[in-house]
Amino acid sequence: MSHRSPSVTPAVSVLIPAWNAVRHLPAALDGLLSQTFHDWEAVVVDDGSQDETPALLAAYAARDARIRPLHVEHGGIVHALNHGLLHVRGRHVARMDADDTCHPERLALQCHALDNAPHLGLVASRVTFGGDAAQCGGFVRYVDWTNSLLCHEDIALGRFRESPLVHPSVMFRRELIDRFGPYANGPFPEDYELWLRWLEAGVRMEKLPEHLLVWNDPPGRLTRTHDNYAEAGFVALRTRYLARWLCAHNPQHPDVWVIGAGKASRRRARPLCEHGIRIRAWVDIDPHKIGNIVEGLPVVGREAMPAPGQGFMLAFLAGHGAAEELELFLHGAGYLPGRDYLLAS
Repeated sequence: MSHRSPSVTPAVSVLIPAWNAVRHLPAALDGLLSQTFHDWEAVVVDDGSQDETPALLAAYAARDARIRPLHVEHGGIVHALNHGLLHVRGRHVARMDADDTCHPERLALQCHALDNAPHLGLVASRVTFGGDAAQCGGFVRYVDWTNSLLCHEDIALGRFRESPLVHPSVMFRRELIDRFGPYANGPFPEDYELWLRWLEAGVRMEKLPEHLLVWNDPPGRLTRTHDNYAEAGFVALRTRYLARWLCAHNPQHPDVWVIGAGKASRRRARPLCEHGIRIRAWVDIDPHKIGNIVEGLPVVGREAMPAPGQGFMLAFLAGHGAAEELELFLHGAGYLPGRDYLLAS
């Protein structure tokens, strides 16, 4: 049994929602108990579990008083997270899920980064994919992509393509909750909404180059099973924030040229028109599409795009490798991200 006494005001509060998590939770908690950094508490919110999760938490709390179980009626992840935020005592909040594990240096490195960079509000890390790479190619590509976004500028520009941060890998200043509000409950991914809201408010974010979390991918993960993570909610949420970003940053507002004339690209771009964005044309490389009129707009080739500084391109490309190929072309032609174009998905 550990005799370590918890600090009344620990440096870091680790916030973990848990629902029927008895199978995976021990590995997550053991990872915390193995941290080289000791000034932490773990606020584990049992979201009305019907398995042995409450008993497991009681056993761990008896072993180490830094583990603080909270119990609420089952209300979903946003309810559990926000309930936990009411009880955290640390100046920084680290997120974890009950089915993930962290590197022994995780809390030390992230806390050090925040304490030594007052301009930062949030520090994440690279993650290691813990699922079956052969069966989950899309998740693997997403992990590789998000691991490539380290500086604030890349995270900020990447946010309209996908969620640029892996939720259980982040640590943020608790004061951000007081300034900008907690998780929002709605038909959208709660973490993505938080990043969009905080980035829009000017919160600076960075990602450490170390792989400090194993992000496991069990079949029951919410991103696979819950309606809030379906494409429609993601697109509607992104569209709202993207329209405001374009209004503030597009020198040619409200005009944009949409790169990608296929059905999926048009489906994702079209809702922007409801927010006052005006699409000038569809841009494509398929010779069978170029020259056609689609939804009342011409389909043109890349050679017809406005010159750098003369128009703004918004790319909606879903094919594997398509966005990377496009960026190489745009960079070679002198177009700058954020000034001349933005990648979405």
